[in-house]
Amino acid sequence: MSRALPKYNKRRVVFIGGAAAVALTGAVIAGTALAGTPDKSSTTQSARTLSDPGTITCPDVKSQLPAVPASAQAEVDRNLTLLDTQIAEANKRLVDTVGQGGANFVQNAILGPLKDKRVSTIDRIAIAIGRQGTKPTGLDALAACTLNSAGATGTTGSTGATDAATATPSATAAATQAAGGTDDTAAGSSAVGTISCPDVKSQLPAVPASAQAEVDRNLALLDTQIAEANKRLVDTVGQGGANFVQNAILGPLKDKRVSTIDRIAIAIGRQGTKPTGLDSLAACTLTK
Repeated sequence: MSRALPKYNKRRVVFIGGAAAVALTGAVIAGTALAGTPDKSSTTQSARTLSDPGTITCPDVKSQLPAVPASAQAEVDRNLTLLDTQIAEANKRLVDTVGQGGANFVQNAILGPLKDKRVSTIDRIAIAIGRQGTKPTGLDALAACTLNSAGATGTTGSTGATDAATATPSATAAATQAAGGTDDTAAGSSAVGTISCPDVKSQLPAVPASAQAEVDRNLALLDTQIAEANKRLVDTVGQGGANFVQNAILGPLKDKRVSTIDRIAIAIGRQGTKPTGLDSLAACTLTK
């Protein structure tokens, strides 16, 4: 009897030890599962960031205008309304594209194109006023807009993570170029394509001698704009989403060309008949 007791105690110790090991394993698994569960407050913050990307604010143009001649009032009002429409469209796009692109997506794909559109529209307002009086100057300073961000720009969380993930491909490409400079990398750079635009000069009527200098200056500016767009095409390879080139390069280029072509037509029209239909030459395409 006395010899059986130690064996019984030994079995009891083994049983208790095994039960404790099972309990400990269960605690570890539960702790691991809890650690992988997103914090509720963090999830709420991410949702708030995505649902409230901020708003775009632009300087008021109407309050900065001089007296508007009666004959120009309708055209000025129409372009002031267009400025409001452009801001509304930009704010809608800001909401629709939350989380897309890299760190500079909003600037490149929304604020930049908006500024170009405003420059063109404000220029038309100044020209309309100038036809019957003194053309106001300095209004282009009102073209740039800003993002009053409620959390989407320059914040951490889901948006920041998206930016970092989006930046990875271009960072990898840069590292590949620095490390190797292989033929494949060079081929990739040349495969970006080039931007092609309709030739404006060949579509112009006879240019009055008094307008020749201004026309030539704006024709040269058209060439400069294309060169800058092609450089940007190369510099931003891998950035943004599927529509990045259209939104951040081709769209702004078209807006710049509309304004420049309009100045050419106005210069010719001062001493003759203003050519019409030249705006159809503003849009450019990407040739792969």
